[in-house]
Amino acid sequence: MTIEQYVTVTALTKYIKRKFDYDPHLRDIYIKGEISNYKRHSSGHMYFTLKDEKARISAVMFSSNNSSLMFEPENGMKVLIRGEVSVFEQSGNYQVYVREMHPDGIGDLFIAFQQLKEKLEGEGLFASEHKQHLPKYPSTIGVITSPTGAAVRDIMTTLKRRYPMGNVMMFPALVQGPQAPDSIIKAIKRANDREDIDVLIVGRGGGSIEELWAFNDEKVARAIYASHIPIISAVGHETDTTIADFVGDVRAATPTAAAELAVPHYVELKKTLAAYVSKMTTFVSNEIKQKEAALTRLDKSYAFRYPEKLYQQKVEQLDLVMERLQKESRRYFDQKLDKVQYLHQVLRRFHPNDKIKMHMENIVKHEKQLKRLMKTNIQTKEQKFVSTMSKLNVLNPLNIMERGYSIAFDKQQNVIKSNQQVDIGDSISVVVKDGQLLCEVKDRKESVLND
Repeated sequence: MTIEQYVTVTALTKYIKRKFDYDPHLRDIYIKGEISNYKRHSSGHMYFTLKDEKARISAVMFSSNNSSLMFEPENGMKVLIRGEVSVFEQSGNYQVYVREMHPDGIGDLFIAFQQLKEKLEGEGLFASEHKQHLPKYPSTIGVITSPTGAAVRDIMTTLKRRYPMGNVMMFPALVQGPQAPDSIIKAIKRANDREDIDVLIVGRGGGSIEELWAFNDEKVARAIYASHIPIISAVGHETDTTIADFVGDVRAATPTAAAELAVPHYVELKKTLAAYVSKMTTFVSNEIKQKEAALTRLDKSYAFRYPEKLYQQKVEQLDLVMERLQKESRRYFDQKLDKVQYLHQVLRRFHPNDKIKMHMENIVKHEKQLKRLMKTNIQTKEQKFVSTMSKLNVLNPLNIMERGYSIAFDKQQNVIKSNQQVDIGDSISVVVKDGQLLCEVKDRKESVLND
């Protein structure tokens, strides 16, 4: 076998891929199985494994094909798939390229309904704390439904029969078909833009799940949740349940039941009003009787029968109070006067004049002592000064010059104490009593005093 007979991995893979692609049985194939290892890529493509009891195969559904799915695939879900089988060249694996996918045994719409219900419930759109209370006596009732359906006739008839004094405002909307969700949302927004709508009925008559699907739309559900007007959801018959029923503030089994929930019955109102009138009449009558009895008791009381005696008693009481007040006033002022006198004595005992006088005497005394000490100190200093001056006069070289002495200085004005400080020819100055002599050294001789 020559080297030319060997093929590359790429060539072999391409050959196998062409075999798959040219096989008409693999170009359009229907498969049923269970999803596992499901993953939705950020690009929108879906990757998973399709398996049964004995085998498994990789599968991919690109975003261009899965965008129309009305449910989210999950691990463990059994599905029916239509697509083609081919080879992914980079890994050499064969896999199913899915074009269509349907739940096996469960409809697409039911799966989508369950998934949206779980999603919105997880976000809290069904929570009871977000539900608004219906007004007891609404002035204007808004109705969002088809203007030509049986539901609107049932709602209008029931509202007029039960609550003829209420105003009914119709907001026509499509309740079936692809345009229905946007139509319902616009009607809810128009109603919320007004300030005179007290309650809204949103719904339609019965039908299949496909016909009721507009009320399972996520955008419709969020519009109902965002409404500041309380909404009664009335979709289909009693057995029909939609996402709108869970999000609405109140769920009605039928459109007729919604109208009954929205308004009270005027006959019941008349009975309630009559009961209130009866209770009010009884209450007022009892109050009048109680006040009359109280007035009678006052009229027969001692104070009204003998008012002058009551007055005399009060005069006596006033005299006693005035007498007690005078006594207490005198006692109070006497106490305050005693306290003032006591404080005056204490103030006199501790008055600062005596201390000031004593301190002034001490100041005079200390001033005299200071003057005496200063005088003594000055005399001592004067004596010491005179003595020092006498010593200075004795030691003053000028006084010595009076006796014929002089002082010699060299060129640097240093006192010449030895003949060794100058050389022959140096200029010196000699200070005498009455001036200075400028001299030149001619010769040096030893002192005759040393001989």
